[in-house]
This record gives sequence, C-alpha cells and structure tokens, in this order.
Amino acid sequence: MVPAIIAIAVVVIILIAFIAGYNKLVKQRITVDEAFSTMDVYLKKRFDLIPNLVETVKGYAKHEADTLEQLAALRSKSYDSMSQEEKIASGAALSQAIPKILAVAEAYPELRASDNFRDLTNQLSRVEDDIANARKYFNGAVKQYNVSVQTVPNNIVAALFHFETKQMYEVKEDSERENVKVVF
Repeated sequence: MVPAIIAIAVVVIILIAFIAGYNKLVKQRITVDEAFSTMDVYLKKRFDLIPNLVETVKGYAKHEADTLEQLAALRSKSYDSMSQEEKIASGAALSQAIPKILAVAEAYPELRASDNFRDLTNQLSRVEDDIANARKYFNGAVKQYNVSVQTVPNNIVAALFHFETKQMYEVKEDSERENVKVVF
C-alpha cells in the first residue's frame, strides 16, 4: 500500500513538473514573439521613413543616384510580406545604408537647412534609439527562452514538443556596430 502511494506521488510530482516546464516554455516563447513584434514596429517605421528621406535628398542631390537607388532597392519588397528573418536582414541592410544617405546630405548645406530634412532626420534618430532598445529587449527575451529550452528538466519538455532555440538579433557587419550619425 505504501509503495503504491509513493509511486503515485512520484508520478504526480513528475506530471506537475512536466506541466510547469511546458507552461514556462510557452510563456517565454510568447514573450519572444512579443519582443520581436515590438522591434518589428520600429523597423517598419524606419522602413516607411526611408522613402521620404530619399525623396527629400533626391531633390538636392541629383547626381547621387547610386546611393539613392541602393536605398530604393532595399525597400523594393513589401515589408508586410517578409518573414521574421527577412525583416531582420532588411533592417540590418538599412542600418548600413542610412549613414550613406546622411553622408550625401552633408555635401548639401541647403538640404541640411531644410525643415523637412531636419524633421525626417530627427524622426530617424528617435526611431534608431527605439530600435536599439527593442533589440535589447528582444535579445533578453530570446536569451531567457533559449536557456529554458536547453537546461534540465525543461529540455526534455522542449524536445518532446519541438521547442527550438531562437536566433538572437546580432550585428553581422562592422559598419552596423557604428552609430547612425544624424548631422545637420
């Protein structure tokens, strides 16, 4: 009788641990998705801001077509139809291209004096700060989730229910490690 009660107690404890582990992984996966959504809002905002900036610069810098065409090409695909990985790659590419257009603008004092250009670069500066903060939050959420997926006993639950580790947002190019400079 006593061994049966002990066996039932052990099974109940294992079942409770299993359910708790599963629920923890689900909550953390939802947090990672929410963190990406937060970052995605800012990436989309920057994605939508770029055409306005390009058009403003185009009016002043007709012979800088290569730089402007590069930015236009980065925006050629609809943002909403991109996968999460494509959005991150697009954001990284835009991070590399923005300093180029701002460098073009430095050659045109009348452009830098334009209210429209100043407003756009101020918006861009704020969005870049928001993106940096959202990336930190996203990477923190991914770190917590990945630790849970890879540590005992949650790794058993993760393997059974196909919880896969998530990729952190990483800077792959040295030029992305530099701050975007908004100069007037």
